[in-house]
Amino acid sequence: MSKNGISSVIFDCDGVMFDSRQANINYYNHLLACFGLPPMNESQEAYVHMHTADKSVRHIFEGTPHTEAAQAYRMDMDYTPFIQDMVMESGLKELLGTLKSRMALAVATNRSNTLPIVLEVYELAEYFDMVVSSLDVTRPKPHPESIHKILDFFEIQPTQAIYVGDSLVDLETARASGVHFVAYRNPELNAHLRADSMAELERVVAAFEGERAAP
Repeated sequence: MSKNGISSVIFDCDGVMFDSRQANINYYNHLLACFGLPPMNESQEAYVHMHTADKSVRHIFEGTPHTEAAQAYRMDMDYTPFIQDMVMESGLKELLGTLKSRMALAVATNRSNTLPIVLEVYELAEYFDMVVSSLDVTRPKPHPESIHKILDFFEIQPTQAIYVGDSLVDLETARASGVHFVAYRNPELNAHLRADSMAELERVVAAFEGERAAP
């Protein structure tokens, strides 16, 4: 791969690889119910979709005496029942198989201890050369540490990587790290590159490869 070419595609998990909004809602509402608290409102639901579990718990338990107990509980609870509420994006495995033959693949997500079981259940772990969750960094997204960690591992420059995300947090992460960004199924994001399906994402990546390979 040329030093000017695309060497890696980095995926966000929630909202890109999976429609996990309902799973997240069920998960955090379960935590709240365990401490006798009402379900999340719409604002809280939007927040937990984008932020780490640590920040999400602190946000939805703000003003209660249960925050630390809820943090401890979530670290020990079994996430498996909530995996059934996740919907893997159509065409994801096919795209990963195609891309893996010609570039390095990674995940950069604000998921924490639930990520390994999700990748295992859906048989996705084998496709990725590196996976970075919020537990693997000191400063989760939108700080660029997770992306920098991946770039360092692959020994590539920011311009050699594409990050696929669906939220403002993802866009800010990409901008802070200097990688190219593809907005996935979110027309509200101010991004030059967009895709609304895995098939479209494959075309975006292929076109980008061709553009970079041109003399």
